[in-house]
Amino acid sequence: MMLQRKNRLRALSLGAVAVSGALALTACGSDDTGKSSSGGSSASASSTSSIKCDNAKGQLQASGSSAQKNAIDAWVKQYTQACHDVQINYNPTGSGAGVTAFLGGQTAFAGSDSALKPEQIADSKKVCSGGQAIDLPMVGGPIAVGFNVPGVDSLILDPSTIAKIFNGKIKMWNDTAISKLNPGVKLPALKIQAFHRSDESGTTDNFTKYLIATAKSDWPYSGGKAWQAKGGQSAQGSSGLAQQVKQTSGAISYFELSYAADGIKTVDLKTGASTPAKATVENATKAIASATVAGTGKDMALKLNYQPTEAGAYPLTLVTYEIVCDKGNKADTLAAVKSFLSYTASEDGQNQLADAKYAPIPAEINSKVRETISSLS
Repeated sequence: MMLQRKNRLRALSLGAVAVSGALALTACGSDDTGKSSSGGSSASASSTSSIKCDNAKGQLQASGSSAQKNAIDAWVKQYTQACHDVQINYNPTGSGAGVTAFLGGQTAFAGSDSALKPEQIADSKKVCSGGQAIDLPMVGGPIAVGFNVPGVDSLILDPSTIAKIFNGKIKMWNDTAISKLNPGVKLPALKIQAFHRSDESGTTDNFTKYLIATAKSDWPYSGGKAWQAKGGQSAQGSSGLAQQVKQTSGAISYFELSYAADGIKTVDLKTGASTPAKATVENATKAIASATVAGTGKDMALKLNYQPTEAGAYPLTLVTYEIVCDKGNKADTLAAVKSFLSYTASEDGQNQLADAKYAPIPAEINSKVRETISSLS
């Protein structure tokens, strides 16, 4: 039901993002005494001075993608310094649970790492009086493949090998397939402990979409938010997977780069380029910039390119969408939804993402997102 438009997205200037992001985070620590008003800003902090509260008040309940939790936390901290009359409660329950809660009328917006399906858009008309739910791309970034192999500091894997590991076909770290990709690396005779999400997750959906697109013969599944392969171990949320990798010898899993902290090492992906691609914000942005718009009307769902040809482009990426009603939003939360999302989609809001290890949405598509947010009713 979705038509692709061949609009090529321009890559952002990452140097400018890094500098602006640093300025934004510096402003987070400032003494912001701005009060909520139609201007809704602080004169002392440049990143909060552009936030327009527009008389927004009350509580915003939202839930969904755990992938964007760290981004949401940074945004909420900055936003509420300017808009004191708004309280935002975001519960990182996972994309599947977040969409379900939104379609049940329990939240003002949802976060999902996968665009809505046609049947979900149809269901949303019961909640969005006179309208329907739409996808607004807000956060991008690499899905890192984190590993914990004693004595191994760097690791190169290709799609086929990753698929076989998570499908239980490769069971030991010194398997020949892994050794061939990592000449000179001393791999231990250690059992692989592969962890996947126990909850429905857009991260799982995007991770398996990558395997389907690049290693279909080794990943014979249809994909989706629920994990389909047999075997392996599971944990709740991206934070749960990262914790398992950190504490389990021989572990490997997938989660957003922002969760690859405290010494967690990440896999370099072998692609068609001459050198493997590292999981970095810059490399993810290169890949996301080659996405195309698949949504129609005000829906901004994107079709990602899992097989980019550009050198350095990291193909295992995701885009997190904020899901809202285009029309029929609840009157008591509409002002706050528009105010908060206008900030997250603003230049200041997007500039915070790089330092939080997320990839900003390319400027061309983000300008359309801001226009759509302003028209919400």
